[in-house]
Amino acid sequence: MKSYKARIDIMPHKELLDPQGKTVAKNMHNLNINGVKDVRIGKHIEMQLEAVDEKAAKEIVEDSCKKLLTNQITESYQYSISEA
Repeated sequence: MKSYKARIDIMPHKELLDPQGKTVAKNMHNLNINGVKDVRIGKHIEMQLEAVDEKAAKEIVEDSCKKLLTNQITESYQYSISEA
């Protein structure tokens, strides 16, 4: 077994309203932060795992994302895997 580290980014679909991102973008003006056109807020997850090889590690990450970490109706995800 090898150790792997997965970095997973989860974001709301671009077609959907991101109320948290809209609120942050709107209020940046109040803090004199100018020039910000849009903000989208998501999640970043780092996962340590053990697998026989990188292919098996990817299967674990895919399964985790599809079954637990994301709502596939409203969110999309991408990830990278490296040996730990």
